[in-house]
Amino acid sequence: MYECGGVIPDLSGRRVRLQAMAQADAGALFEIWQHPAVAPWLNSPPLSSARDAEALIALLAQMACEEESLRWSIRGPGGEVIGSCGFNYWQLQGAYRGEIGFELSPAAVRQGYMREALELILDFGFGTMGLNRIEALCHPDNFRAGKLVTGLGFKKEGLLREYLHTSSGYQDAVMYALLRGEQLPRREYEERIGTE
Repeated sequence: MYECGGVIPDLSGRRVRLQAMAQADAGALFEIWQHPAVAPWLNSPPLSSARDAEALIALLAQMACEEESLRWSIRGPGGEVIGSCGFNYWQLQGAYRGEIGFELSPAAVRQGYMREALELILDFGFGTMGLNRIEALCHPDNFRAGKLVTGLGFKKEGLLREYLHTSSGYQDAVMYALLRGEQLPRREYEERIGTE
C-alpha cells in the first residue's frame, strides 16, 4: 500500500515539471493564490502575505508526512513556478480514492500546462498510489475547471449542496470523478491537447 513518508517525487512532462513545494516558491505561489482570477475558486482562507504562503507550504509538507496530502509546485518551460496541483487527500484502504486540487497563474492559462500537469498526477495516482477513483470538486461557476477535468475524461456526477464551508459561508460543489478504467490512453489525451 502506497505511503509517501513525506517524500514528494519530481514528475516531468514535455513542458512542465512538478516538484515538491519549497519555501523558495512562496512568493510566486502567493502571487498566484491571491490573484483575483484565482482566489475566488480556492477552498482556503485568504492569504495576506508571502509569509502566509510560507506557512501554508509548511503545513502541506507536514500533511505529506502524515499521509494526508501531496502537493507539487508546477514549473513551466523556463523553470518558473506557474501554479500548483496535487492530492488534497487520499484514502486507500476501503476506498482507493483521492481528490485533486489545482490552480494556475492567469499568465499561463490556455497553453495546456495544467492539462499536462494533471495528466502527470493522474498517472501517479492510478499507477504509483494504486487509486481506483480520482475526484475533483469544482465551484459551480468555475466553468474553466469543469471543462478541464471533463476534457481529461472525468464524468460530472452531480451537485453537492452546501458541501464546503468557506470564509464566505457554505458553498455548493460539483463532483467530477475519473475511474482507473476510464483514464484516457495517452495517445487520445495528446490528440485532445493538440486540438485545443
